[in-house]
Amino acid sequence: MRFITVVVAAGAMALWVLPPVASPAPLVRLADHAVAVDRPADPGDGSLPDGDALSPFDVQDPAIGRLDPQLLRAVQNAANAASADGVTMTVTSGWRSPEFQQRLLDDAVHTYGSLAAARQYVETPEMSKHVIGEAVDVGGTGADKWLADNGPRFGLCQIYANEVWHFELATDAQGNCPALLPNAAG
Repeated sequence: MRFITVVVAAGAMALWVLPPVASPAPLVRLADHAVAVDRPADPGDGSLPDGDALSPFDVQDPAIGRLDPQLLRAVQNAANAASADGVTMTVTSGWRSPEFQQRLLDDAVHTYGSLAAARQYVETPEMSKHVIGEAVDVGGTGADKWLADNGPRFGLCQIYANEVWHFELATDAQGNCPALLPNAAG
């Protein structure tokens, strides 16, 4: 990526194409904390550059395109309904490769000081629903609250009390969500 700088001074215009400036490690939102991921985003592993979010319709990106088809449909339907209510819903994390999930866990261990503390916010690759494309983290102002209130009609439920943005298909036959787990460690 290159940045273009335009300078206008005394009626003259100059145009420079500058190389990208190294940015700090991307941050991943975990509960009320941010964990620095020690490597740049790799678009093939489901990670997103710092601060980026995707439309639930960006199926060309693996983070969206590798979601379970039923989950993808539910999130897209919910995003359309949220939009009709004036709420823009984005996906801040969807499908993740096992390697990316392990990096998130390793970085959380470093941030929180122990595996037990990190596990409250990050599942292992073997247990993560993100790795099998069965979980999404939503973003957008008010989108998490909107989805918590309206998600069950699309089959979507908040799973963890400490992660208001994490949703999975989890309604029962009557359309009810299960009780919230306190955190990812259960």
